[in-house]
Formats: sequence, structure tokens, C-alpha cells
Amino acid sequence: MNSSLIKKDTITLDANTFDPDVTFDCGQCFRWDKREDGAWCGVAYGRKLTVKKDGGGLFIEGADECTFEAVLKGYFNLDRDYDKICGQLSGDPVLAAAIQFAPGIRILRQEPWEALCSFIISQNNNIPRIKGIVSRLCENFGDLIADGEHAFPPAERLAPLSVQELSPLRSGFRAGYILDASRRVVDGEVDLAALSEMPLDDARKSLMKIKGVGPKVADCALLFGCGRLDAFPVDVWIKRVLARFYPDGFPQEYIKYGGIAQQFLFHYARCCEDSGF
Repeated sequence: MNSSLIKKDTITLDANTFDPDVTFDCGQCFRWDKREDGAWCGVAYGRKLTVKKDGGGLFIEGADECTFEAVLKGYFNLDRDYDKICGQLSGDPVLAAAIQFAPGIRILRQEPWEALCSFIISQNNNIPRIKGIVSRLCENFGDLIADGEHAFPPAERLAPLSVQELSPLRSGFRAGYILDASRRVVDGEVDLAALSEMPLDDARKSLMKIKGVGPKVADCALLFGCGRLDAFPVDVWIKRVLARFYPDGFPQEYIKYGGIAQQFLFHYARCCEDSGF
């Protein structure tokens, strides 16, 4: 996949490599919103970005060639051979149908702290409310970056705060969990940088030291924030898929890319509920 700088701070790519509609709207991220013109606006790695498909092109505004290659290519998972991976996963007929339904889904590689904090907020919550809490967290404690947008606040900024100081978030019981997570990260008890390298069970156990972090939140943080494609978050939709199609458990021959498989299955099950999937 070749990219070229078509004008200042805009990258153009082949639209077939990435579908923003399904990628940004499949429950893995909470800082992207769709405009009336079809473009998606969001913040990633402290940058305000706009992503839009137009004809055969995918345009990413807000990043020059150097920034794209160094940071955003990995964030959008455009440096991974999805054709090869999806070809392997399509050996399973259920996965083949899910992939064919939305082949442009990509797993975003978000910043580990942002992913962990966001999925702590996601517990027993719906997406509009999650987005609202995340937005208020950034507006109140994140650095101003451009056009009124704010970066995600680092753990170091949140760790000294009290539950009362987080009251503007209107996050309820999750405020205590956010503070516990930030303090364990700052103290080094939870080493986010090491999570991508240690055995999956050990990485999961490390995250589950944090108050309110169970297996699902841990696996979401590992998959979407640490690039652990072997993590397989199980929510209500995936439980239904497993019960119907994989009663003996998800096939181990595909677990290397279990996180990618999970996202295709999650999106397909959610969108095709009425069809009996």
C-alpha cells in the first residue's frame, strides 16, 4: 500500500484498505464522530484528524507524510496484511461470512492508557454516554491541541486527583476506577509498555489488579491499546455467537488472530441480529 502527499497535511490512500464507517462505529473507539458530509472527525495521538472516503480514495487530513508513516499508519493498522489474515480466517464458514459482510474493518492501535481508561468507562454503559464521559475527561484534563479539541489526559495528570475533582465527568462509580488505574500506572505496578510482550494470561492478570477491571475490559485494553491480536474480548454479542456457532469454544487454530476475528464477528452479529445470525 503506497501513500502520497496530495496537499499539505492530507494523505490519500486506496479506499479499499480501510472502511471508516465500520471501523469507527464498531465499539472499539470513542473519540470519532461522523459529520453530515460523511467524513469522520476524531483525535488520535494528540492530533485532530479527519478521515473521509471519496470515490476510490481514502483521505486523512491533519497529518503529513512523516507523521503518517511514523505514527498513524500503525494506528489505522494499515501496516498489516489483512488480505492474508482474512484469507486464513475465512477457512471457517462463519468467519468467512462475517468478513465478507464488512471487509474494511480494521483494529485500531490506540494509545494503551487511552484504551484502558476508555474501556474502564465503558462498563455497564452505552456508546453515547461513554463518548460523553470520555469527551468531558479530555475537555477538563487534556491539553488543548486545535480548534477546541483536547488530547487524552495522561495518567500522571489524573493520579493526584480525587473522586470529587472528577465530578464534572458525571461518570458515577467509574471515577474511582479511573483514579485507581491511573495511580497503578504511574506507580509502575501496571506497566503498560510491557503488556504487548508478556504472556497473554500474565498481561490480563496485571490489568485485573485495577479496581473494576475484569477479563472483558482487560482483553479490550490489550487488543485495542496494546496490539494483542490474541486477545478475544467476550461481551453479550460474542457470547451469543459462541453459544450458537462455537459451543466447544472458539477454534484454537484461529486464536493467533482472535482479536481480528472477534471484531468481524461482533459487527456482523450486531448488524444482522434480525436475520438470526
